[in-house]
Amino acid sequence: MTDQNTPLQDLLNYCREEQEAVQRQLSELQALIRQTSTDVERLAQRSLHLTNQIKQMESRPESIPSTEIIETYQSAMDVQKRLWLMRGQLEKFQGLESHLQRYLETLDRILSMLALVQEDALTSRAGMESGLIVRLFEAQEQERQRLVRQLHDGPAQALTNLVLQAEICERLFQRDPERAKAELAALKSAVVETFQRMREFLFDIRPMSLDDLGLVPTVRRYVEALKDKVKFSLNLQISGEERRLAAYQEAALFRIVQELLTNVRLHAQASQAAVRLIFQPQGVRLEVEDNGIGFDVEEALANAPRRKTIGLASIRQWVEMLGGQLSIASAPGKGTRVTIFLPS
Repeated sequence: MTDQNTPLQDLLNYCREEQEAVQRQLSELQALIRQTSTDVERLAQRSLHLTNQIKQMESRPESIPSTEIIETYQSAMDVQKRLWLMRGQLEKFQGLESHLQRYLETLDRILSMLALVQEDALTSRAGMESGLIVRLFEAQEQERQRLVRQLHDGPAQALTNLVLQAEICERLFQRDPERAKAELAALKSAVVETFQRMREFLFDIRPMSLDDLGLVPTVRRYVEALKDKVKFSLNLQISGEERRLAAYQEAALFRIVQELLTNVRLHAQASQAAVRLIFQPQGVRLEVEDNGIGFDVEEALANAPRRKTIGLASIRQWVEMLGGQLSIASAPGKGTRVTIFLPS
């Protein structure tokens, strides 16, 4: 069997083409981000200038023609509206940039693994390894689709609502200034809420603290934020000598924590859950345990390919790719404990 005729080689070629395409998309997006950032800065300076100009007018309104005052207020509203739109676009582009970068990192890891598989040349294993990687790609594509839906249904819709509110304020400004002020106050609150939701959305895609501070601070922040959203008691325990891991290991462990806690939140019906990160000389151990309803492990893993979700089966594949070990202890009515060990 030659490499040119194997499904593995076809997949390798596809990954390389996909990598090149994503790199081009990322370069174009980064250029767009730079241009948008420049536009946002320009509009922010213009908005500040108009705000100062309005303050000066308000200090001596009797000496300024009413038409000039109205025109200045109108210009300020127009600039603010464009600034909100451009900032929303910038946040959206930055979120997509983070996602593309993460996708490129995943492609790099898969290409590295494919190269190792090619070196192994065992025909009997080639098909099995190829099928494993194809399933991983399917899971990643489903994740991309999920993120796109979240972006459309969440931040994008919220930004559209802000534009509509700004237009209402604009129409009310001359007819009913008091009501316009009330609408502006409501708009300010909506902007703050939307930006907070955008930050949460970007954190879920790729937390910047993972690169800057590492795994432990990022998991701490995630767990603390999650405590306010779940109905069960959630505890985080860190032991051993904390240290930075390889970037791909930290990213994988954080995503696994996210996925396992999502499972607890959606399916376990638990009253308590715990996350434990144990740093050992030979590697790091992760444990996620709950006292929920539990499940039949063999049945769940056997049915995973039909569900095509990013769950325990995919986590097992990720751990295997990283040379780690996975243990799942659960039974109906007995709770669940997932243990993962990744070597240093």
